Amino acid sequence: MSVEALANALHRGLTELDVAAFSPDQESALLSYLALLQRWNRSYNLTAINDPFEMVVRHVLDSIAVLPWVEGGRLLDAGSGAGLPGIPLAIARPALHATLLDSSGKKIRFLNHVRRELALENIQPVPARLESYVPDSPHDIIISRAFSDLAAFACAARHLATAPTRLLAMKGRYPASELNEIPDWVQVESVEKLEVPGLQADRHLVIMTVIP
Repeated sequence: MSVEALANALHRGLTELDVAAFSPDQESALLSYLALLQRWNRSYNLTAINDPFEMVVRHVLDSIAVLPWVEGGRLLDAGSGAGLPGIPLAIARPALHATLLDSSGKKIRFLNHVRRELALENIQPVPARLESYVPDSPHDIIISRAFSDLAAFACAARHLATAPTRLLAMKGRYPASELNEIPDWVQVESVEKLEVPGLQADRHLVIMTVIP
């Protein structure tokens, strides 16, 4: 796929998603991020997806789809991996401060490289596990698409979640069995069905808070 075709695919997807207005500079930054991801993926195995178009859909558009539920100024991306969903969200909303948390040294090296190359001053890669992370100040949103189940995510984030903090868990199919197993100190606000342009698979966002 040519660079122009990839740019057109991204623009169409963002337009169809219709969650925010993206400037040409923001769209260019998203494409530059994908180019870096492709380049580093050859050696670092950051993602199982190699096709650029699939990266647009499954990485960028999938991440941007949760933007309407990202409120406040401080976001913690738990198990960020290759920077998903944190980097696309930080590009989409420059006023957002996104902490990208991951325990893998090679992934943190990649995230720091992205920060330098794209001059993303609003992201901060941090090498740590969620359950042991102690931030300087609380986050408005803790988001993850890396945890295997909702209960594990809630338990790992409990020490960071004050009453206003919302936990956002990105899931595939509607997680009925997982919802039945969450602790009684977790309140499920809603489960939102996401429509990701070009993605032929179910996507849901589970929004939770911790009961004081």
